[in-house]
Amino acid sequence: MNQKLELLQKQNEQAIHCGGEKAVAKQHSLGKYTARERIEKFLDAGSFHETGRFVTHRCTDFNMSEKVIPADGVITGYGTVNGRKVFVYAQDFTASGGSMGKMQAEKICALMDLASEAGAPLIAMHDSGGARIQEGVDALSGYGNIFRRNAMNSGKIPQIALMMGPCAGGATYSPALMDFIIMVDQESKMFVTGPSVVKSISGEDVTADQLGGASIHAAKSGVSHFLVKNDDEALEYAKQLLGYLPDNCNNKPQTVPYLMNRDSVYINQVIPDDDSPYDMYDIIDSLIDERSFLEVQKEFAQNIIVGFARMNGHSIGIVANQPLVKGGYLDIDASDKGARFINFCDAFNIPLINLVDVPGFVPGTQQEHAGVIRHGAKMLYAYATAEIAKITVIVRKAFGGGYMSMCSKEMGADMVFAWPSAEIAVMGAEGAVSVISHKEIEAALDPQAKKDELIKDYKDKFANPYFAAKRGYVDSVIEPNATRNELIAGLELLENKQHPDHKGNMPL
Repeated sequence: MNQKLELLQKQNEQAIHCGGEKAVAKQHSLGKYTARERIEKFLDAGSFHETGRFVTHRCTDFNMSEKVIPADGVITGYGTVNGRKVFVYAQDFTASGGSMGKMQAEKICALMDLASEAGAPLIAMHDSGGARIQEGVDALSGYGNIFRRNAMNSGKIPQIALMMGPCAGGATYSPALMDFIIMVDQESKMFVTGPSVVKSISGEDVTADQLGGASIHAAKSGVSHFLVKNDDEALEYAKQLLGYLPDNCNNKPQTVPYLMNRDSVYINQVIPDDDSPYDMYDIIDSLIDERSFLEVQKEFAQNIIVGFARMNGHSIGIVANQPLVKGGYLDIDASDKGARFINFCDAFNIPLINLVDVPGFVPGTQQEHAGVIRHGAKMLYAYATAEIAKITVIVRKAFGGGYMSMCSKEMGADMVFAWPSAEIAVMGAEGAVSVISHKEIEAALDPQAKKDELIKDYKDKFANPYFAAKRGYVDSVIEPNATRNELIAGLELLENKQHPDHKGNMPL
């Protein structure tokens, strides 16, 4: 028995020593943790249970039978984060560059199946040189099996990808199929074809960072949801994010104690008397529990703000226009960003608060030719099909298609509140008068005076929320400083919201 225990100890030591001291030292010199260190720092102390520790590759081509890859380049297992069970895998760059082979994929797939069966979140830490070329189509098959499980688990359990190193080629599609991507600046890279391939095909000379660095994916492509400085910050963001999410689609997020010590009376002064912009973050901060906002895709499509927060200790999602960027107009990127976030919240029972100040969609050939209709429809579809509680607050402009795209009553809002500053109309006063009354203006003795008079008349009718309230499109016109209490009351009322079936009947 002692000999067998010694053999077990030897096998354990071989598996846990990663790719050797030299490879570990190189990883540390880059300011990066090893796969095992990342998992240990992420999970509650002593909670990790490893799976598949002794799995090895089966490849014999290219002298691979002589190559030892500890744990086949990936550490898999489960543990707890703040007492909640999670499943986690971390690719080990010190072991053959964390390259993906058939057995590494099978380890990951087995873990994904366990996470799905247990109904617990999956965390993936990517740091890999890509497919293990020596294994050929077996490596590609492994990727395919992972992709399919990512898709099958979508909307069932939260899936979070931490990009802590390179991720190229087909490997990029696993994180892209997950719910959130956290990228480490300067270290993580994502691209379907690398710089050398790009240069050989297009002649374009580009660096890996310029092609698919973390800042590019955070601000330009929108692939990344969170941009962080280092491994520690990536792990911390993942923990924070988990705090807003339920374990699975059948549960609700946990309620936490909250602090709300600030005076929110100043919110009455946020909206300027003229048409000048203001910062929507001031409104968000005044409504939510103190220091509870976790913004998603902060650097991308900044004309719309999305993120998680807490209200009275409960997890909520926020979708808000940002007048400081592009006047708060919606466009293709904002629509994609908003729609994906709405769909996620709907899948995981997170109610939505919508803060509206939208003049409409960005006009012009660039947006039209790029498919703003197709992309804008995504937000409409997301709101119309979302069965979670949806409460809308119109703080200023709600014009045209933007009015509906930000969850109007017609698009399924359970409650719609408006501030006295709200304007609800097909378009702004000047544009509306130019369309409706251009002949009258042209025939006037003083066209400009007539136009000014008609604009004033239009504003008197529509530059306030009362016309819409009379029609029942707005449930109540409220003072800004009463908004938080109204939202909390509405969320409590809708906490156990029931959904009619396709015939309009309520479930028993």
